[in-house]
This record gives sequence, C-alpha cells and structure tokens, in this order.
Amino acid sequence: MKSHDYTATILVDQTAEKAFAAIKNVRGWWSEDIEGSTDKVGDVFSYHYEDAHRCKMRLVELVSNRKVTWLVTENHFNFTKDPNEWKGTRVVFEISRRDGKTQVRFTHKGLVPAFECYDVCSNAWGTYITGSLRDLITKGKGQPNRKDR
Repeated sequence: MKSHDYTATILVDQTAEKAFAAIKNVRGWWSEDIEGSTDKVGDVFSYHYEDAHRCKMRLVELVSNRKVTWLVTENHFNFTKDPNEWKGTRVVFEISRRDGKTQVRFTHKGLVPAFECYDVCSNAWGTYITGSLRDLITKGKGQPNRKDR
C-alpha cells in the first residue's frame, strides 16, 4: 500500500556523519529562531514563522548517523480551519548509502493530502529539505528563516 505521507529525498556526496550533524543543526537549515535543544532524545524545541505557524517538537528517536525522529506535540496554523493539523504527526529523517552517496529521506508521517495545509506545508518542506538542508550538508551553509524576520 502506497503511503500518502509527504516525503522528500536527497542524495549527497558527503558522509552520513555530516548529514546527521546537519539534520540536528535545525537552526542551520530550518530557522534561526528555534528555541530549545535539538541534540538528544527527550529534547523539546519550538519553531515559529511570523504569525502563520508555530509548533513544538520533541526529539523521540536518535540513531547515530542513521535516523532522527521528532514528534509534533503542539501546533498552531493561522490559515487552516483546524489549527492543530500537525499535532501528533512525526517528522522522520532516515540516512542510508545509495549508489555510493549518502541518501537523506525525509518523511512527515501524518502530513497527507487530506490536510488543508498540505500544499503549503509540502512546498515549504521541499524548499527546506532539497534546498537549505542539502546546502548545509554539501556547502556548510543553509538558508534558514532569519531571526527577527
């Protein structure tokens, strides 16, 4: 059965260690305004983008150089009928070797086409993963949302 969860995959000429470190450096590719720690299981951090979106994530799984999983514990959108659409979903990064390269497979489990935010959210994740995170891994610098934006 085909999953309808949002997924994006990138292949890079970098090590799994470098990809893993970049994923955990959430301020380096998603937002400079992340509040809280993003390094170890149990850490809780908050994200916000202007008045449109804020959420709280808990780091629930960390397998060195292979996997990172966040649980969305709180969410608020100001542009959907159900502002809590992401609550209870999981954000998963899986790192593996493929064709001599490092593959990062991003899946937002629970972000499905039935969600009102799906188009906006999948487009945003696509930009962050295939652009900013890829650049952080390959060039050492991503394009996160800036502080005081």
